[in-house]
This record gives sequence, structure tokens and C-alpha cells, in this order.
Amino acid sequence: MALEEAAPGGGGGGGIRVLLRRKQVDSDRARAAGGQQLAKELSITQLIAIGVGSTVGAGVYVLVGTVAREHSGPALTLSFLIAGIAAALSAFCYAELASRCPSAGSAYHYSYICVGEGVAWLIGWALILEYTIGGSAVARGISPNLALFFGGPNSLPWILARHELPWLDVVVDPCAAALVFLVTALLCVGIKESTFVQGIVTVLNCCVMLFVIIAGSYIGFQTGWVGYKVSGGFLPYGVNGMLAGSATVFFAYIGFDSVASTAEEVRNPQRDLPLGIATSLTICCSLYMLVSVVIVGLVPYFAMDPDTPISSAFARHGMQWAMYLVTSGAVLALCSTLMGSLLPQPRILMAMARDGLLPSFFSDVSEKTQVPVKSTIITGICAASLAFFMDVSQLAGMVSVGTLLAFTIVAVSILILRYVPPDEVPLPSSLQTSFRLSQECDEEKVGSPIGDGNHEQGTSEIKDVIVVESINDPLIEKQLYANKLDELKRRKTAARSIASVCVGVLILTASASVTFLPFLVMCLFCVFGGLLLLAGLGMLSWIDQDDGRHSFGHSGGFICPFVPLLPVMCILINTYLLINLGGGTWMRVGVWLVMGVFVYIFYGRTHSSLTDVVYVSLAQANEIYGSSSSSAFVA
Repeated sequence: MALEEAAPGGGGGGGIRVLLRRKQVDSDRARAAGGQQLAKELSITQLIAIGVGSTVGAGVYVLVGTVAREHSGPALTLSFLIAGIAAALSAFCYAELASRCPSAGSAYHYSYICVGEGVAWLIGWALILEYTIGGSAVARGISPNLALFFGGPNSLPWILARHELPWLDVVVDPCAAALVFLVTALLCVGIKESTFVQGIVTVLNCCVMLFVIIAGSYIGFQTGWVGYKVSGGFLPYGVNGMLAGSATVFFAYIGFDSVASTAEEVRNPQRDLPLGIATSLTICCSLYMLVSVVIVGLVPYFAMDPDTPISSAFARHGMQWAMYLVTSGAVLALCSTLMGSLLPQPRILMAMARDGLLPSFFSDVSEKTQVPVKSTIITGICAASLAFFMDVSQLAGMVSVGTLLAFTIVAVSILILRYVPPDEVPLPSSLQTSFRLSQECDEEKVGSPIGDGNHEQGTSEIKDVIVVESINDPLIEKQLYANKLDELKRRKTAARSIASVCVGVLILTASASVTFLPFLVMCLFCVFGGLLLLAGLGMLSWIDQDDGRHSFGHSGGFICPFVPLLPVMCILINTYLLINLGGGTWMRVGVWLVMGVFVYIFYGRTHSSLTDVVYVSLAQANEIYGSSSSSAFVA
């Protein structure tokens, strides 16, 4: 293969090739040559603390009342169960990719390896927005809850209380900004220390939820679980209401992906990352379901307080003091979620800077603490500024866009990994000379006659000639060519099937969600989208998966089950939720994504680490790296 022929997606080309160029899974060799690395300090216990702490926010203390009143009724527990199963689909996909590609960057990193640079950039850019706004929104929610300990709303000390700036029509929140700076300082100390603090806060929050479950169960057995004896029955809003409630509470499970963002800092990523993701999600789902079982049973769903459902439920049974305990749990949950929101973003910035898509400033790692301190400080300043000056509650929907986009692309990446994994890897410009020499040496070995060297050299050359002659045998050559054609045909069929699934899901979910289309037209589009989806899924189920999946990335980790059905279901659910986020949310996110496109065009595209690479087969790359290492050793 000539050098020019080996660069289908690399080499600084323009247009669609630039957007589709993919990087290699970070190998041990690449890590050793990569310079600054993060500290490998995290065990499975700390991963569970990060996952549960990032997921179980204060929302559960409010969602129970809102969803039960408006959607699910006593069937709220089933809504949490269905949402948990839907979240588990994404968790399975994350678990495999995190164990195969254990580097910082999470969904950005996986999409860069499997899909391409263009999609990876958009995912990374969307995640930056998600974590910044998410952290700011959480910080703004802490001060009203803290005020209850000082006598009620607006009772915080003057220095921490909210103040309105009349000439700007802005309400500033010093308490929120101070909390963001405090968490930022903690994250700069080190991953081990910050995770220890988050673990303590998470355990205390779980203790509050256990109190709610145990004390509420005692009251429920004493009073006869009046909430389940309502006239409307177990499903007062029907199955549709229960499913609508599942779509709402699904966002209470967002946060387990924070575990994947710390992959590079895990001691044993192949074992601990899948266990950490699965265990944290199981704990969250169990707590949500148990709390909802108890609270819905204590108070009829139509009589619940939508703002303070848990504390008001205890107050109805003479336990007004429980309000302070429940409020403490909400504050602890918000603090833990704040840490979980600010932890992943510096690592995503670092990963993007390592790949050249952002300035190298963001990839600097402190030699003392082995964390990306500069990225962490920038993240903290941005989040604190938003929390101080803006009421970001109206922007909260934008947080969900980044998460759902990441969930969708991770599921698509699983399909690509299994059916059409990258069969070529980028070769840096520093090794292209070695590649040329290797090709010239092979051509000379095949074309030159046997020399008059010593017996050993002559024997080696005779073996090479025999191998070349056997390969040039017409029958063997015909069989090899037929096998190559079959594999190429299988890969093309798989790629088209994956595209059919994605297009079918988009058409099906969009047509099922719009309200302005006539019913007949909507049905036609739904049928067309459904047929595309089923055709792609059927073909993927029929054809074989690629043998290259066994050697892709780091082996020995978790394998996602039920492929292709599970990732296809994950794509379908997340796309449906994305489309139903609302036009206003998408307009605001669209502005941010357009800004990201311009940043990529004018900076990332030209500074990418893949600008001057060529693509060679994996076998050739290993041979070149091996010869390069030998040469360096001899020298």
C-alpha cells in the first residue's frame, strides 16, 4: 500500500473526510509517550460514591409530588422502574465503552474513536454546556433550602442572601457562587480527596432517604396506607400517564455518566468501571422506588404538596420536625450533585485539548495533585459567574440535551464497534518515514533475487520467496480475494443498516411527536420510519458481527448484551426524549452549537492532532511501532 493510499480520512484533507477522521484507542504505548497523566486513585467504592452522588439530586424530593399529582398517581413506583430500565440501556453501552477505552472524555472520547471528529466535537461542545449550566442551576438551588434553617425564605445572612440589582434587573446569589468556588477548590486538591468528601455527603444523603423509607413505612402500617385506597385505583391516569411520568423521572437518573468521565483515574478500569456504573444505578433506582412507594402510600396523590411532598407528608401525621431533616437531605443532595457536575467538565476540556481541538492550556495537569487544575479553575469561574448573575432555571432544559445526545451517540458507537469497527489507525507524521522504509523494504524483498549472503540469510530469503509464491498461487489468491470481497460487502451492509436504524428512529420519533401534521400523514411517516428501523435492526441481527471487535481497545472488560436490540432501543428512547424537549430549548442549544461550529472551523479543524496523519492497518501500525522501538533501543 502506498503512503497516499493509506490516508482515506487523515492527512489534512478537507470536507467530509476531516469530519470523519477517527483517532486510535489510547494504548499503553500512547499513554507512556503522552506526558502528563492523571492519578490512578479510584476504586470501585469511590466510583459508586461519584455515581450515586451525581445522580441522586434534590429533584427526587420534588419529583415525587409533581409526577404523582400530574401523571402517575399511585403507580409512581412503576414510573421510576421503567425510567430506571431505560437508563440501564445507556448504562450497559457506557460500561462496555468505558472498559474498552478507559480515558478521560467519556462520550466525546468514544464518539471520536467510533464515529468521527465532527460528531465528537459537537458532543464535547454540548457536554461543556451541560455541565456548566447544570452546576450553576444546582448551586442556585442550594441557597433557598439553606434559608429554611435561618427562619424561612430570604432569611440568609446579608452577605449570602440574594440581592436584586434594580438598574440591571438581575438577582445575584453570592451563596451559590461561594459554593461553586468552594467545590472548585476541593476538586483542585486531588481526585482522591474530593471523592472522599463527596462520599461522606452522599452517605449522609442516603441516610436521610433511608429515614424517609423506614419512618414512612412505620406510619404507613399504622394508618393503613391510605394513599393506595383512592377511588381512582392504581392507574388513575392510565398506562399513558404512567409512561409520561417515566419520561419525566428519567432525568432523575442522569449522572451515572460522571463515572465514565473518570475512567483514566481508575486503578482497574476493566473491572471497576462496569461495576461502578451498574451498582450506582441500581442503588439510585432502589432508593427512588422505595421513597415513592412510601410517600404515595402516606398521602393520596391528589392531596400531595407539589413543592414539598415528603416533608408535608410527615407533617400531616404530626412530624413537623421531619421538615428539617428532609431539607438537610435536599441540601446534601444538591452539594453532592454540584460536585458531580463540576468533576467531569475539566476532564472533557482536557481530552479535547489533548486532541488539539482546544488550546493546550486546558490539557495541563498539575504535577503535585495530578488533576487538570487549570481546566478546573476555568470551569469553576464560568459556573460561579452564571450562578451569581443569572437565574438559570429557564435554561435547565439545555442540560438534558447534552446528556441525551451523549447517550444516543454512545449507543450508536456500540453498533459501530460491533459491526464496523475501525480497521485502520492514524500514524503520526513522525513515523511516516518508518512506514515508507518498511514498504520499500517489503518491495525489495519480494522483487530481488536471492543474494550471495551467508547460509542463514539465504535460508530466510528462500522462506520469504516461498511465502510470496504461495500467496501468488492463483487458487489461494482467488480465495483470499473472495474472502476480502465478502468482508467488504458485510461491512457495507452493516454500515447501511446502522444508517437505516438511525434515520428510521429519527423519522418515527419526529412524526409521532409533532402535532401540526394531519393524522393520516403522521401515520404514513410513522410507518415509513418504523419500516426503516425494523429493516436495519433485522439486517443487523442477521449478519455476523465483526471479528475485529475482540481486539478493539482494551480486552477483558464488560461486554454489552443483546446487541443490536439493546443499543437500538437506547437510541429510540433517547431520540424520543430529545425531540420532546421543546422548541425553545432547541433554539437556545442551537445557538450554542452554531458557536461551536465556528470554533471548530477556525481553530479545532486546523489544530487537530490528526491533521498530519496517515491511516494504516493495525498490523502495519504494530510493525512500525515495533521497529521504531527497536531502532530507538539500538541507538
